[in-house]
Amino acid sequence: MMVKASILLTTLLVLIMRAHAASLPIRILTHNIRYAADPPSTGEKPWSARRQLLLNELHYHTLHNAQSFICLQEVLHSQLVDIMTSLGDEWAYIGVGRDDGKTKGEYSPVIYRPATWQLIKWQTVWLNEHGAVGEKGWDAGSVRIVTIGTFKHFHSNKTMVAMSTHFDNAGPISRRESAKIIQKVVANVTSEAASSSSTVMLPFFLAGDLNSETNGEAYKILNNNSSALQDTKEQARWVYGDQNTYTDFDDGDLSLIDFVFVGPRGVGDWKVEGYSVLPNKFEDRVYSSDHRAVVVDLMLRV
Repeated sequence: MMVKASILLTTLLVLIMRAHAASLPIRILTHNIRYAADPPSTGEKPWSARRQLLLNELHYHTLHNAQSFICLQEVLHSQLVDIMTSLGDEWAYIGVGRDDGKTKGEYSPVIYRPATWQLIKWQTVWLNEHGAVGEKGWDAGSVRIVTIGTFKHFHSNKTMVAMSTHFDNAGPISRRESAKIIQKVVANVTSEAASSSSTVMLPFFLAGDLNSETNGEAYKILNNNSSALQDTKEQARWVYGDQNTYTDFDDGDLSLIDFVFVGPRGVGDWKVEGYSVLPNKFEDRVYSSDHRAVVVDLMLRV
C-alpha cells in the first residue's frame, strides 16, 4: 500500500512539474510616468525629484522575473535615456518619439531583456486617419501612437506580441477610432499562418493609458465579448492595491484609465495570476507620477 501511495505521489509531482514547465511566467508593468514638465504643474515635483522614485519602482518590480516587460507612456527622450541608463545593459527598448518617428515628442516604449527575448520585428503605428507620422487624428489634442513588438522566448521558442499605447485625453472620437485601429493592428500583427486553410493568432498583450474609464467607448470596444482582447483585471486570481490608476497630483480626480489586456480571448494562452495597482506616493508625499503603475503576473502557455 505504501509503495502504491509513493508511486502515486511521484506521478503527481511529475505531472505538476510538467504543467509548470509548460507555462512561462511573465510580469507586465505599465506606467504613465508623466513627461518632464517645465515648469511642473501645481503639486508636481520636477523630473529630477521624481526620477529616482520611478527608477526604484522599475528595478524592484522586475527584479526576479527575467521575462518581465515594462511598458511606459509620456516618456520624453531625455527621460528614456535616464531610464535605460539606470536599468543597464541587460535591458533594451523599442519605440520612437511620436512627433517625428525619431526622438521628438513622447514615446510609448516597450522595454525588455534581450538575453531572454529575441526581437523578431517591431513597428510604431500612428493613431490617425491616415497612419501618418506626427499627425493628430480626428479631435485629438496630441499625436497618438502604439508601439508593437514581436518577440520569441529563447528557452521555450514561444512567440508573442507586446504593445504599448497612449490614447488621447481630449478627443472622445480619437479614443474611439484609436480603439478600432488597435483591433485591426491586433488582427494583422498576431495572425500566423498555420496552414493554407487556417490561421492561428499569436498570444499578445496591450498595455497603456487609454484615457477611457471602463464605461467609456474606447474601453468597451477593446473589451467587449467579440473582441480578441480582454482586461486582465477581470481574469485575475488575485487583485491587490488601489482601484484607480489616475490621481493627478492631489488625489482629487481619481479614475481607472490604465490597463493591461491579453488575448486572443477564449483561447487559453494566458492564465492571469495577479493584478495590482501600485502606489505613486509614500510618506514623503512626493508623487512619482500623476498615474499609478499597473503590474500583472501571468502564465503563458508554451
